[in-house]
Amino acid sequence: MHSTFNDVLWIVCSVGIVVALLSLIGSGKTWDEFGRRGLLMESDSQSRSGGRASSAGSQLERDTEIRQMLEARNTRRVRRGEAPVDVEAELRRLTAPIVDDELRGEIRDLVVARNHRRVRRGEAPLDVEAEVEREIANLATLER
Repeated sequence: MHSTFNDVLWIVCSVGIVVALLSLIGSGKTWDEFGRRGLLMESDSQSRSGGRASSAGSQLERDTEIRQMLEARNTRRVRRGEAPVDVEAELRRLTAPIVDDELRGEIRDLVVARNHRRVRRGEAPLDVEAEVEREIANLATLER
């Protein structure tokens, strides 16, 4: 009986080693990608690649953190004897939407198309420049 136990033990260990080696060889791609993305999980990397967060809670948190940093900067400015900066005005400046010429052109095209529809319905066309500025201001309030 002692001899049978040794034979079974050696067979089980041998089969286990073969299975382990085959699993290691089969998981080569997994080990090639290991550590390439740092410590991010798959869900974290997808949420970070989406760009800016758009929920009201995340924007409120962002504004709160910016406000805290501006207040800390004001504290340092006062210690140096400089005049403090208006925190709310600086917050508005920092969080204002960046409107480049391309975006302004797209908004202008939208306003012109809207004016064409208004004229077809028999309504008076809107002032294009004033309407573009209104749309940009609306964009700023939607972003908050």
